Amino acid sequence: MSEKSFGQTSIRDAVMIDIPVVHDRRGNLAFIESKGLPFRFRRVYYLFDIPSGARRGGHAHRAQDEWLIALSGSFDVILWDGKQERRITLNRPDKALSIPRGLWRELENFSSGAVCLVLNTDFFDESDYIRRKEDFLGEKG
Repeated sequence: MSEKSFGQTSIRDAVMIDIPVVHDRRGNLAFIESKGLPFRFRRVYYLFDIPSGARRGGHAHRAQDEWLIALSGSFDVILWDGKQERRITLNRPDKALSIPRGLWRELENFSSGAVCLVLNTDFFDESDYIRRKEDFLGEKG
């Protein structure tokens, strides 16, 4: 997905992606196929039952890229590249936010019943996470 190195990534590199939807009077069907993605995902997880006022994220990835989708409800994603900050509200299951490596992310303002689906380019690897903003700034250079 991201062809830029960790240090080159800026908040402008996070983009909204339309997810294909088949509209039907019985209800809509959205789908994600690996052949239509700019990357192969190796891990899928989701956040749910988030308590009121809770925040998630609070990290950056060194090498992994991901998509975030609000399957239900809404939440805000705050992105930071070390210089600029950007807030994006996710509230549609047919839109994905593509977040490349090298961006700090925090999730907040979860509505009741919100579900956040995440598609990640690789398996969980703790060494890929930067969990302190000071360390993130140091690595961004």
